[in-house]
Amino acid sequence: MPVNERAQQALRRRALVAAGALALTGLLGVFAPHARAAADGTPTAEAPAPAGSRAHVRLPEPTGPFPVGTTTRHLVDTSREDPWHPGHGHREVMVGFWYPAAHAGWRTAARTAPHMERRAAAHFGSPGGSGHLGYRVPAGAVDWAATTTHARVDAPVARGAGVRPVVLYSAGLGDPRTWNTSLVEDLASRGYVVVTVDHTYDSSEVALPGGRLARSVLPGLAAKRGTDPGRVLRKAMKARVDDTRFILDRLGDRKHRLSLPHGLAAAMDLRHVGMVGHSAGGFTALQAMHDDRRIRAAVNMDGTMEFPGPGGMSSVSREGVDRPFLLMGTDAADSGEYGRQPSWKALWQHSRGRGGWRGDVTLTGSEHGAYTDAAALLPQLARQRAVSWGTVRGDVGTVRGERAVAVTRAYVASFLDRFLRGRDDHLLDGPSGRFPEVRVAR
Repeated sequence: MPVNERAQQALRRRALVAAGALALTGLLGVFAPHARAAADGTPTAEAPAPAGSRAHVRLPEPTGPFPVGTTTRHLVDTSREDPWHPGHGHREVMVGFWYPAAHAGWRTAARTAPHMERRAAAHFGSPGGSGHLGYRVPAGAVDWAATTTHARVDAPVARGAGVRPVVLYSAGLGDPRTWNTSLVEDLASRGYVVVTVDHTYDSSEVALPGGRLARSVLPGLAAKRGTDPGRVLRKAMKARVDDTRFILDRLGDRKHRLSLPHGLAAAMDLRHVGMVGHSAGGFTALQAMHDDRRIRAAVNMDGTMEFPGPGGMSSVSREGVDRPFLLMGTDAADSGEYGRQPSWKALWQHSRGRGGWRGDVTLTGSEHGAYTDAAALLPQLARQRAVSWGTVRGDVGTVRGERAVAVTRAYVASFLDRFLRGRDDHLLDGPSGRFPEVRVAR
């Protein structure tokens, strides 16, 4: 079978349905054939579903020495209009900051942060949200708004350890920025400042100020006859990279500094910036590093880096990068080591130069969702009979959820420590007795 046809079939297997029509079970996907019409993505208010006897889940505790603080900010890019709604205003994005907090101040901070904002949680678990359409959790079966993090809102920043590396996090197409809080909290507890990005109108829901909920535009495009998937996905990736670069601009803008908890702005070391992403977010991380030299290292967790159609290979794959990157694959049929994925193979071959370290690991027994909060939360739902174990195997794989969480945390932290902090635990040197389920490619 020709490579291009095989790639197209892989993309079809990874079809996304977000907010009513598109399901993300992989990095990028073409529109599902059963896509139906949905809302046009304009901001609306969402009422929470009644609690009833719905299932509840808990996020795993962070493993680092620091307690975690968090805060959320609404940013407006006045230099560009929203690409999904041209003529309707400037681009708005929501970002979350997760950071090491001072022990004493953390205990007295006002409140524990929720996993998802109430309006966003209601939509995430609704018939049109990615909890249902992306991860096959029955609509209304889970009280997502009841899940809390381990972070305190606006807690004071840990002091005495100098500036800290900054890590940007980008979620998969259709997933909210909160759908890897387990990893994000763990990195913050290890001393990183992590900035999570919601790509508005791409994510199935983004809670904006004023009671607005911006829902994805992708379902309407999926239902529209004649839509070109390649064109839509190129547009989504450009918006994502532009969002990333805008956020870096704002973080470094000394004239118009963001209003953040005391000491947080000064604690961010913008000379040591990394980026991590899952699926389309992994593509975003590598593409943003290719386009912007402020990003010094990047992790791509199971994200294909090409578009459907002729000439679909991305510029980062065609041209490579000269800074370190880590690829983390799964055992899904269209994933695995870099040699099995055309875009990863091209990136590997074209990445050269000083500092161009390359790493590739595969989590055996895993499916696409194993690198997200699905690994920790779906098994809990199966034990409560809110989802089937078949759903868990389809989204996470046969690997145990707690092992998937441990692998993701350990390998991402090892990579970032090595290339942003100069601390090498040698986990990435080869196979590890600590993690026998991880294969290391050469």
